[in-house]
Amino acid sequence: MQTARPAPSAGQFLRSFALTCAVLLGFCALLVFLLDPFFHYHRPWFGLAAVQTEKEYQVVGALDHLSYDSLIVGSSVTENNYNGWYDEAFGGQTIKAVRSYGATADLCWLLSRAHETHRLRNVYYNIDPTSLYAEPEVTFAASGCPMYLYDRNPFNDISYLLNKTVLFEEIPHSVLMSLRGYDENTSYNWWTSKTFSREAALSHYTRSETLLPEQSEHAKDEELRGNLALLTAEVAVHPETDYYFFFPPYSALWWDNAVRTGARDFVLYDESRAMKTLLQYKNVRLYCFQADTEIIFDLDNYMDALHFRPEINHQMVTWMKEGRYELHSDADVDAQIDALRRVTDRAARSEY
Repeated sequence: MQTARPAPSAGQFLRSFALTCAVLLGFCALLVFLLDPFFHYHRPWFGLAAVQTEKEYQVVGALDHLSYDSLIVGSSVTENNYNGWYDEAFGGQTIKAVRSYGATADLCWLLSRAHETHRLRNVYYNIDPTSLYAEPEVTFAASGCPMYLYDRNPFNDISYLLNKTVLFEEIPHSVLMSLRGYDENTSYNWWTSKTFSREAALSHYTRSETLLPEQSEHAKDEELRGNLALLTAEVAVHPETDYYFFFPPYSALWWDNAVRTGARDFVLYDESRAMKTLLQYKNVRLYCFQADTEIIFDLDNYMDALHFRPEINHQMVTWMKEGRYELHSDADVDAQIDALRRVTDRAARSEY
């Protein structure tokens, strides 16, 4: 006759439970470390691709650990670039350093992060007009970015290592996309889920019936000075890097709104100041695509007032390679701003 085993004491149960939890948590942390979908510790292992679909979570890790010598830098209008277009046109290995808002301070912060670990050959930097008069302050924390992925503090990595979204969504997504043959050149692309047409663009635009007084061209001087200081410091500190700055072609709707809200004069003044300032540096090449009327007045190229088809991204790379729309001197800048003034006048007179 067997003797019944004594029931485990409360202390034994708690120790067993704690050990089981520790083993499970350790396994979860190890799995996140090994597969690391946000590249926080290393580039992908086990033959997996670097699936890049979550820029707020992945850009910093990609800059730290992926292989590259060139960067596409900018806002959401740069995300639909195919990275290989730049490699084919200019050589090198290119990835993206993008931020939805495209604020100068944020983009320069990302550039500085890249320079810490990589010697950059080329930087292709998209300048949005709004980035010149945004506050010259980094906005990652204020906008809710996961700062445990941005800082160098290993003690707050627990938020990443034991994150159920990472474990049950991001890792399976990354592995599945990789197994399906994910193309790393398409990092952060979003165009396939959008409709580009005149109807789509107009559906996102409400034209003001009131024409506000034009603001002074010096209305944003303080912000402009701060943002230009950030850009020129970046260029001056890294003379070994070639910077290709370009102004993208926002639609006529965007310029119509700039005229109607009284912002057109300070926008053009800010751009003129930025262009002339950047042209002072030998490692800078500068392009402005904003006055191409075939693009900006064809609203079928847009999904809203500023986001355009990926074909336009490709066209800009081709033009940069050919030297089209490149500005070389202050006289070129003055001519470009005069052309833009005529374009914006036409945009404000047009019927939509």
